Amino acid sequence: MKLHHAGLSVLGTLNAPQLNYFLTNNPLPQGFPWGNRTAAATNPYEQSPTTGVIRSYDFTLTRGFLAPDGVNKSVLLINNQFPAPTLEANWGDTFQVTVHNKITGPEEGTALHWHGILQRGHPWFDGVPSVQQCPIAPGKSFTYTFKADLYGTSWYHSHYSAQYAGGLLGPMIIHGPTNVPYDIDVGPVLLTDWYHNDYFDIVKEVVGLPPSAPPRSDNNLINGKMDYNCSLITNGQKCTPNAGISKFKFTAGKTHRLRLINGGAEGIQRFTIDQHQMTVIANDFVPVKPYTTNMVTLGIGQRTDVLVKANLPATSAVFMRSDLSAKCATANQPHAVAAIYYNKADTTKTPQSTAQTYDDSVCGNDPLTETTPFFPFPATPNPATVETVNIAVGPNKTGNVVWTMNGESFRGNYDHPVFLLANLGNTSYPDDPQWNVYNFGTNNSVRIILNNKSGAAHPMHLHGHNFNVLAEGTGTWDGKVVHIQNTQRRDVQLLQPNGYLVIQYNTDNPGVWPLHCHIAWHVSAGLYINTMEQTPSIKKYQIPSTVAQTCRDWADYSGHNVVEEIDSGL
Repeated sequence: MKLHHAGLSVLGTLNAPQLNYFLTNNPLPQGFPWGNRTAAATNPYEQSPTTGVIRSYDFTLTRGFLAPDGVNKSVLLINNQFPAPTLEANWGDTFQVTVHNKITGPEEGTALHWHGILQRGHPWFDGVPSVQQCPIAPGKSFTYTFKADLYGTSWYHSHYSAQYAGGLLGPMIIHGPTNVPYDIDVGPVLLTDWYHNDYFDIVKEVVGLPPSAPPRSDNNLINGKMDYNCSLITNGQKCTPNAGISKFKFTAGKTHRLRLINGGAEGIQRFTIDQHQMTVIANDFVPVKPYTTNMVTLGIGQRTDVLVKANLPATSAVFMRSDLSAKCATANQPHAVAAIYYNKADTTKTPQSTAQTYDDSVCGNDPLTETTPFFPFPATPNPATVETVNIAVGPNKTGNVVWTMNGESFRGNYDHPVFLLANLGNTSYPDDPQWNVYNFGTNNSVRIILNNKSGAAHPMHLHGHNFNVLAEGTGTWDGKVVHIQNTQRRDVQLLQPNGYLVIQYNTDNPGVWPLHCHIAWHVSAGLYINTMEQTPSIKKYQIPSTVAQTCRDWADYSGHNVVEEIDSGL
């Protein structure tokens, strides 16, 4: 098998390009790609621009060997890169991404999900196999075409089994109006827990027999890099010490934008920068009223944009740090560092700065009282329907440990995507309760009360929407909403251990939208439901014939090859 070199990605190197405020090879009405729209006065859900500009990317997915932390292991790569290439567009542009499945040794199906994109008008490009599409068969290709309908920082990743934990993930940046001025866009800061075993072997361990404890991650990476203590290797894996950490550039006196992304498999990240404060300006795709903090918490799938003033002398060098939470994650080497070099610093020397202290006591996000969206979007006080969903974990009839939502553990059928069935008029599945479909019909708004009956936190992600976060905490919800006229909105929110999370959204996006925990091993073990909305409109969609062809290709492949779907499929 070919050995791929980790250096093919420039992320985390001093050669990484700083981002412009926006891409300029396109029309600039009134000086901006999005015209006169602003963060404060424009409803992003109802008034997004349509630029007509297409951003084309061509992705080839392969298997290779890589040692991002010095430990050589089998990984999945996009264009031979880890992290995968950064997608970049202006608000209102159209992404066109052609995916070639060249994964061999062994072959696997695949599908890519564009995290946080609403996919209005084209839900078949959301990228979840068994839901909106069949997997892309080995040797086949599929083109995703979707509008950059929100703006800010996000990522994309495989949604086939736990493939993304094996390397199939990358940043996605959509430039839009700014709510707070800054000087330099440093770009994505991708935080990922890292496992030295192959993702498929870990899934076997998680869902197999005899039941075993959750796997511990081996390392923690920033933009795909970190050293590893080779003395910890016990299974003979090849390990090279001092593999190298990521490096970033600051300019003294300037304000820098960092786009933090937790693209890991399991762990809550605590992000800090030695000797610096951070100003939070966005959570997920939602600009928020700025507030200052010394530590940012990110559950899996969450993004936070921060501004950092470079207020030290120009010769300074400090560490940025991301710790897998000692209380809320399971990690062997939880501490990741990267070097920040000011413009006159000696980049050959390791920073000598000291870590800040922070509060690691809560397995949740910042209090809802602190996180107020820049553009208000009130939640209706009387939703059309309310659904209570209880989350639990335990053995099923065969003794396998599964996660359940209202007593049912999800398992998808790659051959029969639910959305495609609904488009044909089949919206009820009494023979397949494991598909966990909640059909909200034509109700125009939904409130979901999630009760966590387990001792683990869950980063809960809803596709197709930014939801209003009405309340969250430990224990049982008391019915009170945190500033209902302008609640926090985002697409992932941490549900605390033995706690509750109350979300609400308008069903203005006909489709079948997953609501699931974003911990890879939890969704593999079934912590997932499908929400179906506006069923009459689903039946009216004219779905491109490429979607049906992908299913025919998959049926042909799976009819001649054994597909080892040992987990939920997602």
